[in-house]
Amino acid sequence: MNKNQKPVLTGQRFKTRKRDEKEKFEPTVFRDTIVQGLNEAGDDLEAVAKFLDTTGSRLDYRRYADTLFDILIAGSMLAPGGTRIDGNDKTKTTNQCVFSAIEDHDALRHYAQVFNKLIRRYKYLEKAFEDAIKKLLLFLKAFSETEQAKLAILTGILLANGILPATILTSLFTESIVKEGIAASFAVKLFKAWMFEKDANSLTASLRKANLDKRLLELFPTNRQNVDHFAKYFIDAGLKELSDFLRVQQSLGTRKELQRELQERLSQDCPIKEMVLYVKEEMKRNDLQEPAVIGLLWTCIMNAVEWNKKEELVAEQALKHLKQYAPLLAVFSTQGQSELILLQKVQEYCYDNIHFMKAFQKIVVLLYKADVLSEDAILKWFKEAHLSKGKSVFLDQMKKFVEWLQNAEEESESEGDENQDG
Repeated sequence: MNKNQKPVLTGQRFKTRKRDEKEKFEPTVFRDTIVQGLNEAGDDLEAVAKFLDTTGSRLDYRRYADTLFDILIAGSMLAPGGTRIDGNDKTKTTNQCVFSAIEDHDALRHYAQVFNKLIRRYKYLEKAFEDAIKKLLLFLKAFSETEQAKLAILTGILLANGILPATILTSLFTESIVKEGIAASFAVKLFKAWMFEKDANSLTASLRKANLDKRLLELFPTNRQNVDHFAKYFIDAGLKELSDFLRVQQSLGTRKELQRELQERLSQDCPIKEMVLYVKEEMKRNDLQEPAVIGLLWTCIMNAVEWNKKEELVAEQALKHLKQYAPLLAVFSTQGQSELILLQKVQEYCYDNIHFMKAFQKIVVLLYKADVLSEDAILKWFKEAHLSKGKSVFLDQMKKFVEWLQNAEEESESEGDENQDG
């Protein structure tokens, strides 16, 4: 016999191993086991959690996750679109589910704990649970109002506790549920539950992180996607914090847009009259107040120049540039608050740009002479409204000018008194 000849295994290789056989996909068999176990556990959610915990070791939760979550939330298997499969057959449905719970935050928090325990025990269910909730949000039309409300409260609690990511909310922007007003009313209940569980900051931070902060208006049909409608709807629902949050978000977006456009116009030496018109129109259109605009203008004007690196030359360059744009600043500094904001911006700028440290007083005097800043604003800034940045340097620079202003004020007062006496 040839030494190298390999032995042959006869027959063995053709036998199918038991574990190689593809197990049949039988969601209804899985359903029957889960429904029976839940019905036996009754109203005791501790018993429900325990049953789910032990059953997972013998049933394939990974394979039947969709069915599992349908039953735990809706009490039965769901067909595409959200209608109940065998909804009338008591042996194939259960009342130990979210939709049969009472519509109450505490009651639904207990259900949230059941899901939390289940997912912590079977980590692989995390993604499947996200997908299941996203799917149920698409099916909202198939559920009754009270079922929608319970799902909203549950989802709000799960989101507040980080058991679900805020990205699941993208399902709410689906046209069919937006059009019928379901998306907005669901979101209101969900956000309320979230804030009740945590607070408004937790909610807005998560929305920002998921890039949903700028999409909130999409909860409404296109013809109602405006800040005023959103604000009224959310304030009426007792969610003023979210209405304020959206206004701030919109205004920040608007300001960035405005700053970009202004920068563009400044670089093209656009006439000041045209810029004034443009800014006024934008303020009106976006409900922007003057104090919000003045700081923007200052930033744009100072960004429009390549500044000289030599300290002795930069002051001269700045004064020449600011003299040209003082009329633009003057139009938008008609209120005391705007003037103070402008003074603080100048202070901040001179502090952050070291070559400007010695130019502060000269800039303020120029803006005073050009009727951009009033003596009241300068005196208030000097006494109490200055920032801490470079405070001692700038107050020292301003001392003489402030004294001059105060003397001029006293003189004009005494002149007024003399005229009255006469």
